[in-house]
Amino acid sequence: STFRESRWFTRDWTLQELIGPASVDFFSKEGRWLGDKKSLEQQVHEITGIAVEAFQGIRPLSQFSVDARMSWAENRNTARKEDKAYCLLGIFGIYMPLIYGEKDYAFTRLREEI
Repeated sequence: STFRESRWFTRDWTLQELIGPASVDFFSKEGRWLGDKKSLEQQVHEITGIAVEAFQGIRPLSQFSVDARMSWAENRNTARKEDKAYCLLGIFGIYMPLIYGEKDYAFTRLREEI
C-alpha cells in the first residue's frame, strides 16, 4: 500500500517523531486521515521493525538492547552521515554536541557515550 511505501518511515528524524509522542496521526498526502499509531501499530511495526512496546510507550526504551535500538535507524535515510547517529540521541537519552561535518565519527562518539 501507499502507507507502507511512505518516505516518512525511512527519514532519519521521523524515528523520534514516531517514538516520542503518545499519539501520532497518519494522513495521506491528500490529507485523508489513515489512522493513528495505535490503530496502525501492526503495520508500523512491520514497516519499521520497531517493537510495538517501544513506540507505544509500554516499555521504557532503556529496556531494549543497544543493538535493537540501533537497528531502528538502520534503514533510515539521512541528508548527512552524522544525522544517522544524531537521530538516536533521544532514543538513548544521551546529550552530545552536534558537530556537522564529522560524518561517520558521530557514530564513534555515540558508541562511546552509550
